[in-house]
Amino acid sequence: MHQNYSDEEQDPDKQQSGHDVGVKGQNQNIQQASQEIKDKKMTLEEIKQSGRAERQRRREERRRQQSDSDSESEYLVGKLAEIAISVKEPDLVEGTGLIYDKRMLKHENLWDKDYPEKPSRISGPFQRCCELGLTERCIWLEALHSTEDMVLLQHSQELIEKLKRTTEMSTEELKAEALKYDSVYFNQTTYECSLLSLGSTVELMEQILKKKVRNGMALIRPPGHHAMTEEFCGFCYFNNVAIAAKHALENFKLKKILIIDWDVHHGQGIQQMFYNDPRVLYFSIHRYEFGKFWPHLRESDYDFIGEEKGMGYNINVPLNQTGMTDHDYLAIFHQILMPIAFEFNPDFVVVSAGFDSAIGDPKGEMGVTPAAFAHLTHKVMSLAQGRVAVILEGGYCLKSLSESAALTLRALLDDPCPRIPPSQEPCDSVTESILNVIKVLRPYWKCLQYQGFTSDPCPFEEVNQSPPKPDIILITEENKPKEYPESLEPTKMEEYYKVEKRLSPVIDRIIASTNLSKAKDRTCIAYDEGMRAHCSTASYYHPESPDRITRIFDKHTEWGLTQRCTRVETRMATEAELTLIHSSAHVEEIKSLEEKNPFELKKLESNYQSIYLCKDSYFCARMAAGFVLDVVDNVLTGQSQNGVAIVRPPGHHAECSRAMGFCFFNNVGIAAKYAQNKYNVKKVLIVDWDVHHGNGTQHQFYEDSSVLFISLHRYDQGFFYPSTTEGCHTKVGTGEGRGFNVNIAWNKGPMGDSEYITAFQQVVMPIAYEFGPELVLVSAGFDAAMGDPLGCYSLTPAGYGHMTHMLSSLANGKVVLVLEGGYHLTAISNSMAMCTSILLGDGCPHLPYVQPKDSAVKCIQDVLDVQKQYWKSLKFRVNIKTDKKEDTEEAKQEEIERQKEDEDMKKIHELAEQLKDVTVFKDTENPREDVVVVENVTEDTEDVEQKKVHTEQPLKGEKSAVPEQSVLGGSDQTKGLSQETYCGGTEESGMGGGDSPGGNNVEKDPTTVCAGGGQSLGAEGGSDAPEASPVSANEVLRQLEAQGHTQMFAVTPLPWCPHLETVTPVPRGRIDTGSPCEDCGDLSENWTCLVCYKIYCSRFVNEHMLMHGVMETHLMCLSFSDLSVWCYGCDHYIDNPALFEAKNAAHLHKFGTSLPRPLCLS
Repeated sequence: MHQNYSDEEQDPDKQQSGHDVGVKGQNQNIQQASQEIKDKKMTLEEIKQSGRAERQRRREERRRQQSDSDSESEYLVGKLAEIAISVKEPDLVEGTGLIYDKRMLKHENLWDKDYPEKPSRISGPFQRCCELGLTERCIWLEALHSTEDMVLLQHSQELIEKLKRTTEMSTEELKAEALKYDSVYFNQTTYECSLLSLGSTVELMEQILKKKVRNGMALIRPPGHHAMTEEFCGFCYFNNVAIAAKHALENFKLKKILIIDWDVHHGQGIQQMFYNDPRVLYFSIHRYEFGKFWPHLRESDYDFIGEEKGMGYNINVPLNQTGMTDHDYLAIFHQILMPIAFEFNPDFVVVSAGFDSAIGDPKGEMGVTPAAFAHLTHKVMSLAQGRVAVILEGGYCLKSLSESAALTLRALLDDPCPRIPPSQEPCDSVTESILNVIKVLRPYWKCLQYQGFTSDPCPFEEVNQSPPKPDIILITEENKPKEYPESLEPTKMEEYYKVEKRLSPVIDRIIASTNLSKAKDRTCIAYDEGMRAHCSTASYYHPESPDRITRIFDKHTEWGLTQRCTRVETRMATEAELTLIHSSAHVEEIKSLEEKNPFELKKLESNYQSIYLCKDSYFCARMAAGFVLDVVDNVLTGQSQNGVAIVRPPGHHAECSRAMGFCFFNNVGIAAKYAQNKYNVKKVLIVDWDVHHGNGTQHQFYEDSSVLFISLHRYDQGFFYPSTTEGCHTKVGTGEGRGFNVNIAWNKGPMGDSEYITAFQQVVMPIAYEFGPELVLVSAGFDAAMGDPLGCYSLTPAGYGHMTHMLSSLANGKVVLVLEGGYHLTAISNSMAMCTSILLGDGCPHLPYVQPKDSAVKCIQDVLDVQKQYWKSLKFRVNIKTDKKEDTEEAKQEEIERQKEDEDMKKIHELAEQLKDVTVFKDTENPREDVVVVENVTEDTEDVEQKKVHTEQPLKGEKSAVPEQSVLGGSDQTKGLSQETYCGGTEESGMGGGDSPGGNNVEKDPTTVCAGGGQSLGAEGGSDAPEASPVSANEVLRQLEAQGHTQMFAVTPLPWCPHLETVTPVPRGRIDTGSPCEDCGDLSENWTCLVCYKIYCSRFVNEHMLMHGVMETHLMCLSFSDLSVWCYGCDHYIDNPALFEAKNAAHLHKFGTSLPRPLCLS
C-alpha cells in the first residue's frame, strides 16, 4: 500500500521551495515541457493546481452521490464487490428458559428413603439457583406432559404399557417389577413424572427452536439417557434427550444435532438410538475403567464409533481411572469435542448434564469443580448460534450437584465464567483416552491432524494396545442377569456416602472461594472524535485514516451497541504512564512534534518506518493510551465486566524508544504494566490477532513470566512486516520469560476463520487456561479481515466473534479489546462491532466449517513442537502407532515433505537474515542477474551513515535526493533507490511495486522484498539493517519461487476501476519498450499511455507522463520498468484482464516471450 499517491497532495511549502519530490532536483530544468503546455502558457505549478482543483471537485461530487459512503476511500473500495463485506446486525434472541415443576418430586423410592435418585436432586439445585438470584432472571417455561406419540419416536408401545401399569400396582408388585431391571425403582407416580420429564425436555427444545428463548435448562427427573427402546435402565424410563432430538429432526427439519453427555455414566440408550444416524453426533465422556464401571458394556469403549452411515458420529471418551479433574475435562474439550463440534457444525446442541462427575459425588468419584461446568457450558454456547438446551441427568452429591447446576444456569445467562485455578498437566490416563479417540476417529474428521501417525510406538503405552482388556468381564446379552436383587437392597449410608462426607469440607472451601462477582455494567466503550486529528497531510488515502475509528463507532451505533455500553470519559495518558513502557527520550521526541511546522514534520518522517507525522500526533497518541487505561480502570474496579477501546493511532509496533508501523506508544503494553502496578494484577494475557506481528509488545515482555504474549500473525518466512525473524514460532522468550512468548506465525496463506479458530483450540486456549490470567488484553487488529488491502487474509466478523467468545471465558470475563490495525473500513467496522456484540453477551454467529490449509496445520504443529516443553497442556502432540499400511505410507510421505519444508524454511530464514543487511540494485544489462555490493554501515552515530554503493554498471537516472516517506517505510540503507531494484515487480508477475508516475515513491526495504503468496507486503514497512552482506536478487526470486510464490506484489492492486473503459486496443499489437520519451528523449524510466499509446518519462525524470495525463485526461498508463499499470483517477495500481493485451505486448517486446493467458480470457 502506498502513501503518496500523487503530487496533488504534496506539501505546498516543499513545492514553493523547489524541493518537490516529483522533481529530480532543485535546479531541474522544466523548459522541456510539451508544446501543448507552452501553447496554453501553463506552468507546471498551474497544471498541478488545476489538477488539484478538478480532483477536489470530483471528490465532492462523488461524496454527494455516495450518500452511504463516509469517505473517498470507501467510495473507491466500495466498487470492489468481491472484497466488500456486508454483515447484518446480529439477530438477537434473548433470554434463558427454565423449567422446574414440583410435581416431579413425587417420584421416589417407597422402600428406600435414602436411595441416591431422590426428589432433592432437583429441589436442591433449584433452591441454590434461587439463592443466587438466577431464577428471577430466567424466562419460566411451563412443564407439560408428553404425549404417547412423542414417546413412540424412540420407545415401543409395549414399554409404554409396562410403565403405565405401575400406576395401579401395590408396593410389593412394584418391587417385583423393579427386580427385572438394572438400577430401577417404581411408584404409582413414576409414569406421570416420566411423561412430565419428557414433556419438559421437548417444550424447552421447541421454545429454543422457535426463538422464544436463546437457550435453557430443564431441572427434571427422572433422568433419561440410559433408557433403551425396550428397556428401563439406570433410574431412566423414557429417553428424554433422544426423543427430543428425534422430534427436532423429524418435525423441525433440523439437519444436525449434537448431543453432549458429560454424565459420569455412559448413556448407552442414546448411543443405541442414533448409532447409524449421521444427523446426530453423540459425544459421551464417562467413567469406564476398561469396563469395570457401570454399565460394564463393551460398547462404551472408544472404538465404538457408529456403524453404516453413522460411522464416526458416535464418540466415547472412556475415563479409565477416578479422580479426573477440571484440566482433564478441559483437555477433552480442547482436543476433541470443540474441534469436531466446529467441523460438524450443528443446528442445535443438547447437553445430557449429569453432575455425578463433580467433586464429592459418591458414584462418579471424580473431582470436577462446579465452576468448571460453567466453563464447559460457555464453550458449548459458541455452537449452533447459542441454541443450547441443558437437560439434567445424574448427580448424587447434593452439595456439588446444586452448585454445579446453578453455575451452569449462570453460564447460560451469560454471566462471566468464574476464574478457576491455572490448569495442571492432564493425567496420563486421560491423555491415553484422548489419543485413542483421535486414533480411531482421524479418518472421519479433518480436524484431527495434530498427531503424527507412524509405525513407531506411541510414548503412551495404552495407545499402542487394542481393547478390550482380557481379564475384565463385560455385560453382554448372553451373560446379562435375569434379575437385579440389589435394586431392593437398602442403601448402605455409611459406605455409600463416605466419599461425600470426606470431601464435604473441600466442597465448602471451593464454593466459598469461587468468585461469583459480576460488574454493575456489562461493557464499557472508549471513543472520542478528537483522535481524528492525527492525519496524513501528504495523502488523503493513507490506510491509517481518521475514518477508521469513526466508521467503527458508527457501526456500533447502527447496531445499537453503544446504547448498551457505558461510555468512559476522555483522558490523556500522563508522561509517567507512558514511561511505564517507553523511554523518557522517546516521549519527549514525540511530544516535540507539537512545536514543529509542516516542513519539519515532513522531513522528520524519513527517520521512521511507516510513520506519518502532524502537530496532533502526540495529542492523539496520548489520548489513545489514556483511553485504554480508562477502560482498564473501569474493568478492574468492577464498574464494567469488559471493555472496548476504539482508539488510534495503534500501538503494538511501538518499541521502547522507537515509533514505527503507524504506532507511537504501545497502548496495550502500557495497559499491562499499569494494571500490574496499580491493581497488583499478577498475570496478564495479551492476545495479538493483528495480521502483523506485535514486535513492540513482544520485546517489552520477552523476559517477563507475569505477561503471556500470544501473537497470531502473517509471517511468510519473515518477509511480511515487520519483516524480521522476531515473529518466528521459535521465539519463546528468554530468562524467566522463556515459554511465555508464543508466536503462531502463518506461512503460505491466506488464512481465514478455520485456521484461526483451530489455532485457538489447539494452542491459545490450552495455554491460556494453564497460565490462568487475571486480565486479558487483546491487541485487536482487524487487518486479517477479508478485504483488507494490507493483510490480504480472509477472516470474517463471525470468526472474530468466536475468538472473542473463547477469550471471554478467562479471567472472570475481564477482557479488554484495543483497536490496532485494520484498513478496510467496512470490514473493520463489522468485525469490531461483532466483537463488542459478543462481549455484551449476544450469541455467537453461525460459522461454516472449512478445512484448515495444510500450511496452517504445519504452522500449528511447529508451534506445538516448540511450546510443549513449556506447557503441559500441549502434551498431545505425539506420534500414534498405526497398523494400517496406507496411514504409515502417508505418514512417511508427510515426514519427507516436512523435512523438505524444514530445509526450505531454514534457507528462507537464512536469506531473511541476510536481507536485513542488503540493498538490491538492478543491472540493466542483465535483468535477472542482479549483484549487490554494500559497504559496512556504522550505527554508532544518531544518523546511520551509508558508504557509497557501487554496481558494475550504475543505474541510469539514479537519484541522490532522499525520497518521501511512504506507507511501506524503509530502512536507512535503501533510501533513494529506483523502483526497478524492487523485486516486487518481477517480469514473471507483470505487476510491481515501484514508483508510480502519479506520485508514488515507495521506499524499498530489502527485508520486505517480495511478500509471499502474491499478497501485499504488509503494510507498515521494513526494518533496520545492522550489518552488511551481499546477496543476489535472483537468489531471492529463486528461493521465493521455490516456495510457491508465483505472484509477488509490493501492493495489492485494485482488480477493477471505472477508468478501464478508457483503455484502447494496442496499435498494431506492438509496444516498443525501448522507445524514448516523446518530449525529452530520456530512456531511463518511461511509461506508455493506454489511451493514445504515446510514451513519456516518469515523475522521477521530467514528469512528462504526469503532464500528459493531466492535460489530456488520459488516466491509465503502463510502466516499461515493471509492466505495472497505474490509474491517475483512482490513485492506485490496477490489475484486470482488460489490461492483458497491453501488458503482453510490452512483455513480448521486452523479454521475447508472452505472458500466460488468464483463464478468464482462454
